[in-house]
Amino acid sequence: MSAMNDSPGKRNEWRAIFYVQARVAILFVPIIVSLLIIGALAGNDRDHVVIDRTVTSSV
Repeated sequence: MSAMNDSPGKRNEWRAIFYVQARVAILFVPIIVSLLIIGALAGNDRDHVVIDRTVTSSV
């Protein structure tokens, strides 16, 4: 089994697979971060609606 893993062809295949996975992950990281930011902002908006500072400050 170690003979298969030690062959240069197999090593290049694994390296290529890892490179593709890394590129896909790099593409998805900004999307996930932006969704988390949007979710956090939406959560904060919902909390402020309960207090509704606009009505209390205008009175």
